[in-house]
Formats: sequence, C-alpha cells, structure tokens
Amino acid sequence: MTEATDRPCYTHPLDILWQDEDMVVVYKPAGWLVHRTAIARHETRFVLQTLRDQIGQHVWPVHRLDQGTCGVLVFALNKESCQKLAACFMDHTVHKHYLALARGWLPDEVDVDYALKPDDAPEDAPAQPAQTLLRCLAHLDWPEAYDPRHPSTRVSLVEALPRTGRRHQIRRHLKHTSHPIIGDATHGKGPLNRWWAERIGLHRLWLHAHALSIPHPRTGEVMHFCADWRKLTHVPEVQQWQQLLTLPGWQATARGLPASCGITLPGTQAL
Repeated sequence: MTEATDRPCYTHPLDILWQDEDMVVVYKPAGWLVHRTAIARHETRFVLQTLRDQIGQHVWPVHRLDQGTCGVLVFALNKESCQKLAACFMDHTVHKHYLALARGWLPDEVDVDYALKPDDAPEDAPAQPAQTLLRCLAHLDWPEAYDPRHPSTRVSLVEALPRTGRRHQIRRHLKHTSHPIIGDATHGKGPLNRWWAERIGLHRLWLHAHALSIPHPRTGEVMHFCADWRKLTHVPEVQQWQQLLTLPGWQATARGLPASCGITLPGTQAL
C-alpha cells in the first residue's frame, strides 16, 4: 500500500549532508522512492536518479527508506564502497536513530524483541529475529477526544533505535507495542490517522531517519551523519516536524529532544 502523504513541492536540489570520493549522504524527502520499481510505475520522484543527475556520476544504493519516511540516506560512489557499506548494514555495525510520532503515551523505555516475517513471505516461512529499542522523548495530551471513552487524545515523540534491519521494522514493532505511528497507512489506525491529519492539517507518515553512524568504507573511521533540523530549515518536512512540536501541551521526558532538533520543550533542557 502506498503511504498517504501530502507531497511538498521540491524546487531545490537534494540536500547533500556529506560527500567524498567513496560515498554521498543525502536528505531523502518524504514521498520519494529510493529508486524505480516495477510495483510503483506511476511514481515520478526517485532519489537515486535525481542524485545521479545532480552530482553527474553513478551512485549505488546501500540501504533503503520507506517511501513515506524522510531523513538520512547513504549511497556509495563506487562498487567497492558499495560492497563494504552494504556489508555494514548486513552485519549490524550501522547505528540508526529514528524519530516517530506514536499513538498513546509510550513508557519511558521499551526493548522490543519480536521476530518478523517479510510481508510477502509464505505462511510457513520462519520469522526473522528483530530488535528495536524504543525511548519516549516527549508526550502530548491533546485536549480533544478521538475516543469518547477518554477525555483527551495522547501521542508520544519516540526515539527508535533498531538493532536489526527488517522491512517496516520500526513501524511493526510500534504496532506490536500498541503504539502505532501516526499516519502509517499499513500498520497504523486509519480513522485515527485521518483524525490527526484534520487537527494537524497534514496527512503523512510521521517517521524520520534522524541520524546514522557507519564505518567509512575506505578508512574504517566511524562516521556520524545527522539530518540536523537547525541546518535544514528550508526543508518542508523539517518545517512540518518543528510545527508539530511547537503545538501547545508537549512535555519532554527526562531525556528531552536531541539538540539537533533545535527545539526545547517544557519539562527538561535539550540534550
């Protein structure tokens, strides 16, 4: 199912967060596919082809982000680097940091160890190990009730740290904990998604690949890449996230938001 996403109009080049002779790291806009695919023939926006034309050289994808997900995306600039970077994702030496808007108030920390089958796997296929550490960064108690059984509607800003890389892992693990991501058309709650879209004025998947650490394919040095909102104020999704987090009623947990969000919520100081 295609993600339900309001599509900002991009009139500027892709934002390059890092580039050298071996790799290039970009900010992937929400609603874009990483590359062309036979199951989405109607789509016209692809990061791979746009980036290739933008920098004037061939690029190799080494990992994926869902169409509705925005944030840090890594490409290799030669075959050897592609093999080394892809191996880092396979052996879990990459550390990924996501932000998500989830239904309800997530506990302070939830360590999810819940095996997942690929969506298209046969019924008798074994589930694959999957682990995600979820941490609550902030709560919002919206004064209007979606569910008449409750006086208000609650959501959480969640930090998700996946230890494995299964498809839709964060989305499926948050659903498993009964805290699905707002705007998730596949693993979320459709009526609630639409209800929040009416309040926020935007229908999208609220999942953001905020940061990533990976060994450099040539030197082995661990490189840290972040979609720093303070440096991306022109990006539509960053503006959307910041508008979301300036709604009245947010309260930060003891962790607070990363300083790279450029926002300090009531309750604590930015880390």
